[in-house]
Amino acid sequence: MIRNCLLLILLVSPLQIANAACETQTSQALDDLFVDAGVNGTFVLYDVSANRLVIHDQARAEKRFIPASTFKIPNSLIGLATGAVSDVDELLPYGGKPQYLKIWEQDMGLRDAIKVSNVPVYQELARRIGLKRMRENLALLDYGNRNIGSVVDRFWLDGPLKISAIEQAGFLARLAQGKLPLPGDVQESVHEITLLEESDNWVLHGKTGWAVSSTPRIGWWVGWVVNDKGIFSFALNIDMPNKGDAAKRIELGKASLRILGVITQEP
Repeated sequence: MIRNCLLLILLVSPLQIANAACETQTSQALDDLFVDAGVNGTFVLYDVSANRLVIHDQARAEKRFIPASTFKIPNSLIGLATGAVSDVDELLPYGGKPQYLKIWEQDMGLRDAIKVSNVPVYQELARRIGLKRMRENLALLDYGNRNIGSVVDRFWLDGPLKISAIEQAGFLARLAQGKLPLPGDVQESVHEITLLEESDNWVLHGKTGWAVSSTPRIGWWVGWVVNDKGIFSFALNIDMPNKGDAAKRIELGKASLRILGVITQEP
């Protein structure tokens, strides 16, 4: 089924498509994938060159959830753009206290911290940015509901910040193209640290997230792929009632990308 998605574009400004309606398309194979996996969730793919959305579960794709660690992408951008951190290798302190993961118990630069999703290091970055600059930059980026409340180092973990899968895809499409209203070198640095995999035919960037304060817990995997056909941003979120569901985020995400022909083989 293909529908005109002009209404979505009007509601979801991060797609930034100038005065043009895009198509919204469903995929039976994508629907079957989620049914077979027994997972309640959504997947959104935005094909930049074709100006087309492919969505599993549109109602959920429009619903906002706490971004959790996917916020490390805009947090990195804002930290670099404001000078809260000089570059992706400047060490940030974790604070010296025991952490949920032992690997988090060390000072790290953003290059390493984003790979292990180091929460205390990114909390330190957010404190350096401060509420005022964080609020101003989230408005500039038009990120989700833009609401960060009054606690500068918890708003993406507990709320009130929320974002939808469609908004994630729109935001990442602009980042992938270098079209965010931030310096080009800042965007390039975040391209560099979000790189996950590359093959002869495609390059994959992404970040997971796990919103443990939600009921049920919400798992995210968001990012973009560059291949010989263009740029494809994507966002997946799923209910994760059990800790063992965490692996399903990337498994389902990669399977969705393969079904839609965005990645064709493992690197």
